[in-house]
Amino acid sequence: MNAERDLSPLTPGVVRALTDKLYEKRKVAALEIEKLVREFVAQNNTSQIKHVIQILSQEFALSQHPHSRKGGLIGLAACSIALGKDSGLYLKELIEPVLTCFNDTDSRLRYYACEALYNIVKVARGSVLPHFNVLFDGLSKLAADPDPNVKSGSELLDRLLKDIVTESNQFDLVGFIPLLRERIYSNNQYARQFIISWILVLESVPDINLLDYLPEILDGLFQILGENSKDIRKMCEMALGEFLKEIKKNPSSVKFAEMANILVIHCQAADDVIQLTAMCWMREFIQLAGRVMLPYSSGILTAVLPCLSYDDRKKNIKEVANVCNQSLMKLVIPEDDEMDEAKPSMTIPAEPTSEESLSRPEAVTADSLDASGDSSNSGVFTVTSCERVQVTLNLDGIVQVLDYHLSDTSIGMMTRIAVLKWLYHLYIKTPRKMFRHTDSLFPILLRTLSDESDEVILKDLELLAEIASSPAGQTEEGHGPPDGSDVRPGPVELHVPARPGQLSSSSTKGLECSPSTPTMNSYFYKFMINLLKRFSSERKLLEARGAFIIRQLCVLLNAENIFHSMADILLREEDLKFASTMVHTLNTILLTSSELFQLRNQLKDLKTPESRNLFCCLYRSWCHNPVTTVSLCFLTQNYKHAYDLIQKFGDLEINADFLSEVDKLVQLIECPIFTYLRLQMLDVKNNPYLIKALYGLLMLLPQTSAFQLLSHRLQCVPNPELMQTTDNTKPSTSLKRTTACNIDYTELLQHFEKVQNKHLEAKHQRAGRAEQLDRRVVL
Repeated sequence: MNAERDLSPLTPGVVRALTDKLYEKRKVAALEIEKLVREFVAQNNTSQIKHVIQILSQEFALSQHPHSRKGGLIGLAACSIALGKDSGLYLKELIEPVLTCFNDTDSRLRYYACEALYNIVKVARGSVLPHFNVLFDGLSKLAADPDPNVKSGSELLDRLLKDIVTESNQFDLVGFIPLLRERIYSNNQYARQFIISWILVLESVPDINLLDYLPEILDGLFQILGENSKDIRKMCEMALGEFLKEIKKNPSSVKFAEMANILVIHCQAADDVIQLTAMCWMREFIQLAGRVMLPYSSGILTAVLPCLSYDDRKKNIKEVANVCNQSLMKLVIPEDDEMDEAKPSMTIPAEPTSEESLSRPEAVTADSLDASGDSSNSGVFTVTSCERVQVTLNLDGIVQVLDYHLSDTSIGMMTRIAVLKWLYHLYIKTPRKMFRHTDSLFPILLRTLSDESDEVILKDLELLAEIASSPAGQTEEGHGPPDGSDVRPGPVELHVPARPGQLSSSSTKGLECSPSTPTMNSYFYKFMINLLKRFSSERKLLEARGAFIIRQLCVLLNAENIFHSMADILLREEDLKFASTMVHTLNTILLTSSELFQLRNQLKDLKTPESRNLFCCLYRSWCHNPVTTVSLCFLTQNYKHAYDLIQKFGDLEINADFLSEVDKLVQLIECPIFTYLRLQMLDVKNNPYLIKALYGLLMLLPQTSAFQLLSHRLQCVPNPELMQTTDNTKPSTSLKRTTACNIDYTELLQHFEKVQNKHLEAKHQRAGRAEQLDRRVVL
């Protein structure tokens, strides 16, 4: 700068001193400027005041010469001191050049700029608030300054500015929020600390309601929560804690819907602290906002369900996630089944824009997290209004999430159980809407039967039983298999009743379900068909879990329907070897399971047309396995027919497997289930065919332990002459029962022979194919 240049009203001496490299000389010049400006103030000479400030700004503070810039800064501070309370009239001119020096490469200059601005702000106090954003912007940059002196100076200025904001009731929060939202995404730890400190200050001011603008900064707060610095994390936790307290105190003014997606994203964070905090917030949101959160259910479930399988290392997250899951489930009510999904009755803000949103798992599309509605809505819902206003349940999105988590083989057991509980809950609360998804869910639920966990299988069976028995699953046709498979009509077919009131006189013809049998829908038969197909394709599943699955189904559904339908399907089974294995499994369950006690009693006497119909249906399929057919006759007290069957065994091919099954039958005869049969051996005169049938089994057996066991039992049969009673005129009970049954045993025996011939032909065919294969190998 040319020192001889006329910069009046500044004297040449003051100009030279301002550009001197020594601080003391610049300070003396500043005192002269202060004195000069005071005179102008006394004279009310505003033009000269502006001229002085302009000179100090343009010719000094913004000069290329570093000492001139230092002089300009101290000169501007002197002007502010001289102006006193009137400095507010010139703040723009005073502040702008100082803030420009905040970007100077010289750290000493940046420090002097902090010092100058401190003096300006200290004098102006509340008058600086209209310029708060530019001051905050400048300070946020200095908060990360590498020079400790500059940092120290900026902290002094920062504290002063915070005091002014705290004391004033004229702070422009609306104008400040966009800047705060922008700066909160800084990655510098000092800038983050600066931001959090300001949020804590603003939150503590009673006249400032930062809660209204929480959706603007919540995402940034959760990102800062992942900061490596423990101090910054602690400050951020404190800020979030204060906000949550305010939310609990004033839920009616909280924009729950606008923050729902933010929480969904951070509930999936890799950082444990972020995830736990977000999950705690989600728990409070669901409990406070209620059904307002329903449109975000799919996103919430995406975040919550995986957490349910966490181990003890993340026990806290798991526990909070479980509460979230349970609370969300309670929000689904039967009324949701009646609401029209196409016409939502409550407006919910949409998800964040693409600029604000974060990446999500591929399993859930953006639409599944969206809440339907107009984004222009304010999004403020009161707790009381949540109960009154209807919210549309986005069932498609929820089912999509549940489907994904159930199909994912890597997902934890507790998550799979939770998914099945959710599906069951939805079928109970919203059956009409859920049955639209049944065709897509059905294969997944069938695959889940192969799960390693018994608890998962139990929940899966419970859900499948609900699907099979729910009135909402009835088809318009009313009964019969829904998949169009060819099911031969006849007296043994399981007819699935239609909805009450839909049965015509023609459709009711042939319905032979017991009056006590619960109504099954079209999915019941489909379930039975596919379950047997799965057993056929997965023999290990049949061996390991087959009995367990069927027994549980007999508890959940009607045992008569289960056995009737399976027998009917097996009657048309082309894989005869599987049919024999399956019949043997069903027979073992029928004879040994406590769950089948009532069904055994029903078959024991064959007193009703329904029981006789069931016996005939079972018999026709049981013929796939000769020994099980005999055991069924023993169970139903058809001893003469059992004897006739055993006579036919002489025409069969007796092998080790066959003898093993006879061995098992002998063991069963000694079990409590056949106590009545053993007692009937006392009445030799009225049960001659029982004795003859047992002797027939004895003759089939080689002299093994089973032979000895049955032989000893038959040795206990008394002499019929010694057992005669005085009343010889009383007709035989068994003969009366047999006559009453009115069953064509000749036809049943012919059916048995026909089935055994088919098995023999199939065996020869398998042997032939095996021989051809051996020849090819030799060649």
